Amino acid sequence: MTEVALDVGPLRDYLTLGLRLGRHIDGFVDAYYGPASLADVVGAEPVVSPERLVDDTRQLLSDLTAGAPLGTGGDDGAAPARRHWMAAQVEGMRTTASKLAGDPVGYADEVESCYGVRPTRVDDEVLVEAHRRLDEVLPGAGPLAERLVEWRESHAVPVDRLEAAVSSLAEDLRERTDRLFGLPEGEHIEFEFVTDEPWSGFNYYLGDLQSRVAINTDLPVLSTSLAHLVAHEAYPGHHTEHTRKEVGLVRRRQWWEESIFLVGTPQCLLAEGLADLGLEVVMGRHPEADVAAHLQPLGIRYDADVVAALSDAGEALGAVRQNAAFRLHEDGADPDVVIDEVARWGLLSRDRAAKAVEFLTHPTWRAYLTCYVEGLPLCRSFVNGDPARFERLLSEQLTPQDLMDQIAIDGESGLPA
Repeated sequence: MTEVALDVGPLRDYLTLGLRLGRHIDGFVDAYYGPASLADVVGAEPVVSPERLVDDTRQLLSDLTAGAPLGTGGDDGAAPARRHWMAAQVEGMRTTASKLAGDPVGYADEVESCYGVRPTRVDDEVLVEAHRRLDEVLPGAGPLAERLVEWRESHAVPVDRLEAAVSSLAEDLRERTDRLFGLPEGEHIEFEFVTDEPWSGFNYYLGDLQSRVAINTDLPVLSTSLAHLVAHEAYPGHHTEHTRKEVGLVRRRQWWEESIFLVGTPQCLLAEGLADLGLEVVMGRHPEADVAAHLQPLGIRYDADVVAALSDAGEALGAVRQNAAFRLHEDGADPDVVIDEVARWGLLSRDRAAKAVEFLTHPTWRAYLTCYVEGLPLCRSFVNGDPARFERLLSEQLTPQDLMDQIAIDGESGLPA
C-alpha cells in the first residue's frame, strides 16, 4: 500500500497510542498495516511510561468529544460516527494503560471498559440443565462426562489428514462467502500448524489482503469443531472482515484508524462475535451434513446427527469459561481448582480444561474471553437471520452499543429477537 503522511490530530494520535501500548504488551497490536513511517518512529523512541499514556488517552478522548477534525479521510457526514467509534476504542486503551500504571481495576470493570459489555456469571442451574439435555442426546451409557469426553476425543483428526481437511473446508467456505458478500480480488490465506500456544487458532492479518492462519495442535484437533475453526479464522470470519475493511474503509475512504487492530477494545468483541456466527450464516444453523461431505471422504470420523444434537443441547456450556474467569480474577481461586471446575461443568478432559485456564490466566488474554461469550449472542441478535446485517458487521465501524441500540429498536418494531 502507498505510504501516506497523516495530519497531526486525533487520527495520528490514535495510531500512535496503539503502537506505544503495543511496546508494553506483546500481542496488544493484533494487526497493523498503517503508515510504516509512524511505526518506525514509535519503534525508535524510548518506551513511553504508562502514566504518560493514561494522560494521552484522556486528552484524545477530550479531543474526540470536542469534535476535533480527524484530518485524513475527511470530516464528512460520517465524522461523528467515526469519533464515537474511536472514543470507544480509546476508552479500552485508557483502561489498559491504567492497569499498566498500577491502578487497581476489577475484572468486571476491566471487561466493561475494554469491550463495551459487562460480564455476568451464569447460574449453575443453567449448566445443570445443559448437562441434562446433553445426557438425553449423547449415545451410550454411563456417567455423562466420561461418555462425552470419550465421544469427543474419538473425533480427533489424524495429523496426516488435517491439512487436506482444512483445505477442503476453506475452499468451500471461501466460495460461499464470496457468493454472499464478495471478497476483494487478491485476498489470500496461508494456513500453518503450530504448538505451545494458549489458543486453538489465530489469524495473523498481514495487510495487503493477506492472512496467516495458525492452528494449534498442542491437543488433537477435533473434527466436531474444525469447520467452525476455519470459518472463524478465515471465511467469513477474521480474514474476511480484515480484507473488506482494508479495501472499503482504509483504501477507499482513507479511514486509517482501521489499519490497526487492538486487543482490549470493543472492535474485538464484535470481531469474535461475527467470526463465531460465520459458519451459521454461510452454511445454516445446522451445517453438519455439509461438513460431513468434506470430512468423511477423507476417512475422518464425523457423526453428523450427534454433532447437531449436541450443538443445540450444549451451547450454554460456553459460559463455563466466563464463570471460570470470575473464579480466577474476582474470587482469587487457585488455578488448579478452577481447572477441575472447568472440567466438571464444561464436561472436558483435564488437559482441555487446563488449556482453557491457560488462556484465562495469560496477561494479554485474561479479559478477552468475554468477546466469545458475549460477542456471539450479541451479533446473532443483531443479524437476526438477515445476511445484510452480517455484511454490515464485515464492512462498517460499529460498537457493541450500536448493536444493542439496533436490537432495542427491532424489539420496539415488533421484529423477532
